[in-house]
Amino acid sequence: MNMINSLKLAGVALVAAASLNAWSQTSDATATTDQSATPSASTGSSKAAARKANRALSKKVAQALQKGGIDVVGINVIAKNGAITLAGHAADGTQIDKAAAIANGVSGVTSVKNVLTIQEGGQ
Repeated sequence: MNMINSLKLAGVALVAAASLNAWSQTSDATATTDQSATPSASTGSSKAAARKANRALSKKVAQALQKGGIDVVGINVIAKNGAITLAGHAADGTQIDKAAAIANGVSGVTSVKNVLTIQEGGQ
């Protein structure tokens, strides 16, 4: 049973990583078509600023989840330009729904993709 839970968690992480990579490739392709052949110095700083903003939003959402009574130990909060992905596991279905609602209420969040699963009891 423990092996099944591990495989489920690994599958969720794989799906989340694959969706983020696919999303990242799409936005990178758009960015390269919009820019000239010579990259400017501001490109690096704008990417760094975007990463910093994404980290800050992830932290803000995680703090809101914790204040809302959600156990965030098994939850990964991934931010990308205002879109939040909640991955991992929660204690029960009500926690999953509550986590999505709380994340959606945080300022700066444009959308929430909830791929949380219910953590089954161990042996």
